[in-house]
Amino acid sequence: MYKYSPINNELFKLNRANFVKQLKANSIAIFNSNDEHPWNGDATHKFKQNSDIFYLSGIDQEESILVIYPDSPTPELREALFIKQTSDLMVTWNGYKLTQAQAQEVSGIANVFWLDDFEAKIRQAINYAQNIYLSLNENDRSTVTTPYKDWRFAQTMREKYPLHNFERAAPIVQRLRSIKSKYELELMNLAVGISEKMINRLFKFVKPGVWEYEIEAEIIHSYISNRANGHSFQPIVASGQNSCILHYNDNNQQCKDGDIILIDSGADYANYASDMTRVIPVNGKFTARQKQVYNAVLHVMNEAKKLLKPGVMLMEYQAQVGLIMEEQLVKLGLLTADDIAKQNPNWPAYKRYFMHGTSHFLGIDVHDVGMRYEPMKAGMTFSCEPGIYIKEEAIGIRLENEILITENGCLDLMSHIPIEADHIEELINK
Repeated sequence: MYKYSPINNELFKLNRANFVKQLKANSIAIFNSNDEHPWNGDATHKFKQNSDIFYLSGIDQEESILVIYPDSPTPELREALFIKQTSDLMVTWNGYKLTQAQAQEVSGIANVFWLDDFEAKIRQAINYAQNIYLSLNENDRSTVTTPYKDWRFAQTMREKYPLHNFERAAPIVQRLRSIKSKYELELMNLAVGISEKMINRLFKFVKPGVWEYEIEAEIIHSYISNRANGHSFQPIVASGQNSCILHYNDNNQQCKDGDIILIDSGADYANYASDMTRVIPVNGKFTARQKQVYNAVLHVMNEAKKLLKPGVMLMEYQAQVGLIMEEQLVKLGLLTADDIAKQNPNWPAYKRYFMHGTSHFLGIDVHDVGMRYEPMKAGMTFSCEPGIYIKEEAIGIRLENEILITENGCLDLMSHIPIEADHIEELINK
């Protein structure tokens, strides 16, 4: 049905059961698929499913609606899916869509109806509900300004049912999504495995004269040939001076002898994101200065991982990592004691060379949702990605692995993927 292998629908049953436990009595919750976004002419961008409806149902198809109403007087709406009705004409032009039986198999939901029946069936039940839970994009990194599907649907529902009490589904779903079940960790580890295959491919491919876009092509080859949906974000393939640009993705420059190349990329497997960064010497050998900076970043990464454990506050963790980085920057001759003494507490001196955060939530989205002002808990997954960027030396080093918080500290899900500078040189020169 999908490019990736079928997912055990126990994942989605578990997610819905956990969600229902958090609802107020006599509440209905409604989740929508994302829009298909127009490109130019009659073309659309590749469809990407709304993370919340996928998390709760596994349905990876446009024009779908999930209804959860545990106290519904109509049993068929206690859990129900509404999907686009397929036809021979649709199959001829656009290929297969889920049948009702397939949607039942994917989601574990017995009641699957065609989308055309939604208005009539929801009208029969919704007036018995006291509360209506709706979902919006409340990821605190989001800067969306377009009136997307969930936003338009919320506006419509408020107009149709103005006397109901409306509730936000996002705080519930965000807390649930931030704690990974065993089923989710299996999927994330599959995505990690694809990232491993990708970087091992690049160790054999990178050499002086290759172009950044050729490396990008090798990356997507590794992903697609291993049943990934594609990139989990736009890949960063940044050689030389470009390595100092945090979100560089032009990927249009030639890699020169003596340069390093920073590769920040992730596979989207079954809608779960991987996120890994490695730095490779283009000619197979780091210069003494490049390796010195590289090892400083690796040291900060290893020390930062020790701090990731239950009960830690993300912002306090970042401040502690800053102190570790500060020490390394002094050793590299980039900061002095005087710089630190005179620093602005709101923008510490180390941020001149390490200006981004060390960790973000990971999961269905590469910058996943999570409660950043609440303590870390076992089952959460984070990136760990310190970096040092020295523009005047054309050296940008960032190293990134995926980390699982456990009851006893943390587990590096990418610890088996080469990261030591000497090991990387050895693999390139094999």
